[in-house]
Amino acid sequence: MERMWSPWRSQHIDRMSTAPIRDDDEQSLFARLAAEDRDEDNLILWRGEHVFVIMNLYPYNNGHLMIIPFREVADYEDLTTDEQLAIAQATERCIRWLRAALHPEGFNVGMNLGRAAGAGLPRHLHVHVVPRWSADTNFMATVGDTKVIPEALRQTYHKLRTVIAEETPSS
Repeated sequence: MERMWSPWRSQHIDRMSTAPIRDDDEQSLFARLAAEDRDEDNLILWRGEHVFVIMNLYPYNNGHLMIIPFREVADYEDLTTDEQLAIAQATERCIRWLRAALHPEGFNVGMNLGRAAGAGLPRHLHVHVVPRWSADTNFMATVGDTKVIPEALRQTYHKLRTVIAEETPSS
């Protein structure tokens, strides 16, 4: 399926084309982004003790979020109990934030574990939280094989950050 927009993709492609090719000893893309102190640039919305939440740079739908453990883990059964609990709690947070910011009518939540299941980064599992609307399938997807994303990533990022800030007590 084609995407109609991606104005920031050229910046990502430029940045990734200058990055060294990963060998088995290097960190995953997610671990590298988590280690940087550039959350807004990297679309990181929230950091917990064991996991962080990032917007998908190539979303299935507007507001497509990913919950990622800081520790690079490929298999769900290799997560610690604390990491499993943190993923579950972050899933609830993501749903709550998306409801407040974007008012979806439903959600798809899940993981692609392993390359055969469609995992783009099979060495670093992550949970997808995708908001859905009854009207998000239209003629573009059915006839044109093209998914229309109705809002720029940065605009969605700021909506979600506003919701998160409103529920987080100031220190």
